[in-house]
Amino acid sequence: MFGIGMPELLLILAIALIVVGPKKLPELARALGRGIAEFKKATNELKESLETNTEFSELKKSFDEIQNTAIDATIPSEPVEEFDTPQDDTASMDSDPKKEEDVELAEEKPPHGDK
Repeated sequence: MFGIGMPELLLILAIALIVVGPKKLPELARALGRGIAEFKKATNELKESLETNTEFSELKKSFDEIQNTAIDATIPSEPVEEFDTPQDDTASMDSDPKKEEDVELAEEKPPHGDK
């Protein structure tokens, strides 16, 4: 553990006992233990987060490869000639004389409900 052997650990504890005092030493040890536990917990969470991030990046790479394959499969390899679309025939219908007569007759007739 950090290259500290038993003699060094005893020396540190003796200095801490002298500096802090016998009444405050247990509280200090508890706080140190909680701090170490929180540090380990944060380290584990960070490690899990990095592993999850790595897994997501691998999944994203696979998804992108599948998407590119699907796009390549749907795009034709040779350009397709565009066909001429038929013109809208509504303009020719508007100038039809028979239609114009029907419109004039409909305007002259009174509605069915009026007498």
